[in-house]
Amino acid sequence: MAKESIKARQVKREKLVARYAVKRAALKAAGDFDAIQKLPRNSSPVRLKNRCKLTGRPKGYMRDFGICRNQFREMALMGKIPGVTKASW
Repeated sequence: MAKESIKARQVKREKLVARYAVKRAALKAAGDFDAIQKLPRNSSPVRLKNRCKLTGRPKGYMRDFGICRNQFREMALMGKIPGVTKASW
């Protein structure tokens, strides 16, 4: 389980990326890289980290489901993910 402060930092970065996405794309298309460098660092989408939506765990993330492998396994065992059967994992 990730700390609440780390989860909050991630949410803050996601908001910044969303806020500056259009401006960043326009500056990049214009080739004005000096102006891009003056934008906040956390507004870059590269600084985002994929985290499990349930636990906040950064490792073992599965993009198709948006959760980590541990939560995927637990949910599959409980039958909450349709079409997944246990096959010696």
